[in-house]
Amino acid sequence: MAEIKAEPAHHHTLVIPDTDISAQKPHKTQRVASLDIFRGLTVALMILVDDAGGEWPVIGHAPWHGCNLADFVMPFFLFIVGMAIPLALKRISSRGKAVKKVVFRTLKLLFWGLLLQGGFSHAPDKLTYGVDMKMIRFCGILQRIAFAYLVVALAEIFLKDAQSKDIPAGHFSVFRLYCWHWLVGACILIMYLALLYGTYVPDWHFTVHNKDSVDYGKVFTVSCNVRGKLDPPCNAVGYIDREVLGISHMYQRPAWRRSEACTVNSPYEGPFKIGAPSWCHAPFEPEGILSSISAILSTIIGVHFGHVLVHLKGHSERLKQWIVMGFALLILGIVLNFTRAIPLNKQLYTFSYVCVTSGAAALTFSAIYVLVRF
Repeated sequence: MAEIKAEPAHHHTLVIPDTDISAQKPHKTQRVASLDIFRGLTVALMILVDDAGGEWPVIGHAPWHGCNLADFVMPFFLFIVGMAIPLALKRISSRGKAVKKVVFRTLKLLFWGLLLQGGFSHAPDKLTYGVDMKMIRFCGILQRIAFAYLVVALAEIFLKDAQSKDIPAGHFSVFRLYCWHWLVGACILIMYLALLYGTYVPDWHFTVHNKDSVDYGKVFTVSCNVRGKLDPPCNAVGYIDREVLGISHMYQRPAWRRSEACTVNSPYEGPFKIGAPSWCHAPFEPEGILSSISAILSTIIGVHFGHVLVHLKGHSERLKQWIVMGFALLILGIVLNFTRAIPLNKQLYTFSYVCVTSGAAALTFSAIYVLVRF
């Protein structure tokens, strides 16, 4: 009988290269710690001024001209939004996907803005909810952020021509690379100034809808017939909002009620003076249409800081760009205000206000960046 021998087993080893394993690992997005800290501090500042602004008017919103601590919150948020746009969109290669993401995020912000500030929860202490569509407030903080984000993000998507290009560390290198962004900003500024100083404001009237007021149901008339005024009753910002939004859909308790012209308790809120101007009773929209157009500039400046972070790799090069521009904006805004060319005004979102608050945001972020990186 033939002898049957077992064949020796052959062992085959499957070798998987390390590169394949690393390729299968999900890519973890690296966050910018300095920007996260700045965002957190801005949220803390918002909580502080909301809770303590009534007790300490010096940190609350300025009644009209001027800039208190609370007036830095909105432009800081817009600056942060702008700075985050290049960091977020550089990871999305498809223009269509980027547009879809931007539009979806804008709609979410608009939804929450209308829900939280439109009047849905009009008496939370009494657990009564619902919206009177005749009085719903269309504008608000989140709506303004959504509008500025949409405009600037779409500009970033369609106007950029260098996503990952390394550029020299010259002062104007990033400006030249994104010159179309600055052209958009210049057009926005020209349109805002033309409407602010060129719009004719006629006389107007309104009815007091506050049921707690002794003047409930009373009709007041405000005399204007002027052009280019920046005072509370006769500015183009309020006129455009009254014509487009409707006076019933505007903010019913504006900060100007605390002005010296309206109350003896100024800068605290209190009963109106006897013989106070009729406009003291009127609503005004601090996040209105024309002022929100100007607010886009804060976001465009933030985008520039994001571009610097993306393209310049050295910490000292980045800081030099940020600090120089921050001081330039701050000085320009202060000069415009104290020469009375353009006063600081959050309600109107004037150009001097854009410069001062954006410069302050730039220097604050630079200080945080130094503390984190060095």
